[in-house]
Amino acid sequence: MKPASFTYYRSSSVEEAVQWLGEHPEGKIVAGGQSLIPLMNFRLSRPEELLDITGIPDLASVVEADGVLDIGGLIRHQALAEHEVLQRQVPVLTDAARHVGHWAIRNKGTLGGSLVHADPAAELPAAMVALNATFELASSDGVREVSAREFYLGFLMTDIQPGELLTHVSIPIREDVSFGFIEIARRPGDFALAGAFVEVAGDGTGAVTWFGISGGPERRELTWADTPEERKVALLEQLDTVDILEDEMYRRHAAVTVAEQAYRSVVGGTQL
Repeated sequence: MKPASFTYYRSSSVEEAVQWLGEHPEGKIVAGGQSLIPLMNFRLSRPEELLDITGIPDLASVVEADGVLDIGGLIRHQALAEHEVLQRQVPVLTDAARHVGHWAIRNKGTLGGSLVHADPAAELPAAMVALNATFELASSDGVREVSAREFYLGFLMTDIQPGELLTHVSIPIREDVSFGFIEIARRPGDFALAGAFVEVAGDGTGAVTWFGISGGPERRELTWADTPEERKVALLEQLDTVDILEDEMYRRHAAVTVAEQAYRSVVGGTQL
C-alpha cells in the first residue's frame, strides 16, 4: 500500500527541528521510520507534513562522562548493540538491543523512535525504566528532562508534548547493582510475549521491570528470596498489582518465568 500524500522537510539542526515543530503542530518526525511508515502505508496515520531529522549531527553519539552515559536519540539499534562503551558499561542494554526486531529493522530503527513510540512489547522502553534513564526533550520553549519511570503513561502513551523532540538519553552507570534480561517471543525478531529486566543488589534487594504483559513497562521493587519457590510467591504478589493484558493466566506464568530466568542469569544457576 502507499501512504497518503505528504510534504517532506529535512532538518540539519535541533534548533531548526524544534522551530519547525512549533510552526507545524500537526507535523510528524521521521527518522528510522520503522513504526510511522507502516502506519502511513496502511493509512492508519496520515500526516500532511513530515520532518526528517536524520541529518542532524551529534544525535547518534555516545558520550561517557562523570559516571553518566549520554546517548543520542538517533543512534540505530544495531549501533547500540555493537557499541563498545555500552557493551562494557551497560551490557544489559546492548543485549536487549540485539533482540529488537530483525537485522534490517535494527539498522534502520532509532533509539528515540522506539522510546517515543512506546510499544508495550518493545525492549528499549523497559530497559530505560530499569536503568533509571532520563530523557532530554527539546522544544522551542527550551529543554526539559523527564525520568523514564515517569515518561510512560499507558498503552502507546507518553509524557512527550506537542512540539517536543527527544534528543538525548542519559543513563547513570551503577556498579552496586547487577542487571539481567530475558524475553519470550514466538520467533526471533518477533515482539515479546513477555520480558523482564531484573536488578540485583549485593544485599539481595532489587527490582523487576516487565514488558509485553500490560500497557507499558512495569517496574516493581522487591527483595530476592533464596529459593525459587519463595521468589515465585514474591513475583506473583507483584503481578497482582499489574493490569495484565489478555490471556492473564498465561501472561502471569510467562512473567514469572522470564523474571526467574533473568535473575538466574545474574546470580548463576540452571535455566528453567
